[in-house]
Amino acid sequence: MNRTTAFGATSLRAASGTFVTLVCLIGLTSVTPVLIVARKDLAPKDLGEFVRYVKSHASSLKAAHAGVGSVSFSSVLLLNHLMHAKPSAVPYAGTGPAMTALARGQVDFMCDQIVNVVPRVQGGAIKAYAVGTPERSPVLPSVPTAGEAGLPEFNVSAWNALFAPKGTPQPVLDRLTDAVDQALDDETVRARLLALGADIPDKERRGQQALAELVKSEIARWSQIIKSAGL
Repeated sequence: MNRTTAFGATSLRAASGTFVTLVCLIGLTSVTPVLIVARKDLAPKDLGEFVRYVKSHASSLKAAHAGVGSVSFSSVLLLNHLMHAKPSAVPYAGTGPAMTALARGQVDFMCDQIVNVVPRVQGGAIKAYAVGTPERSPVLPSVPTAGEAGLPEFNVSAWNALFAPKGTPQPVLDRLTDAVDQALDDETVRARLLALGADIPDKERRGQQALAELVKSEIARWSQIIKSAGL
């Protein structure tokens, strides 16, 4: 089985529509908000100021990401598109090095999943401008949503799902889907996911058909964003 995100390591291939032909779908396990974060001493105080600042200083700013196809790469691609700005992109070999560079002030901003940014935001090592979900995260309740902060089009979450190899028998897939459903109802599992800042999908969003619809809609959405960036 494979684990993927809405636009994780498979995103560029998924955008071509080939990914769904290579796997069988089991179920959605969690959804993780994506935040816009910056080095702690970046001048703008809120998201509105940040957008204006990036547009006017793009040539001198550096946006970090964890490699082509990562959540941080794709979400900052969308953010730059929405801001009509092209700061320098600085790739790192993973989220850890990218976040370390941001905390050290070696780059100016990035976007990433809440699970990766909470400790540094709470510790004051970096600042958070907005979360890309319709509601604020209970883990970082003081961080406004992008909609509240004036950029509602930045509606971005990573999601995690289980897949099986192509050709897996349907009865096996059904048992695995039931196991995912039971696991997500377990209080210990739920508590751990919520503590990480993840959202737990309700039962209507966990099954194979719901995941198929999500994958289809995500491919359509991110294909346009990727193509507009010339990738």
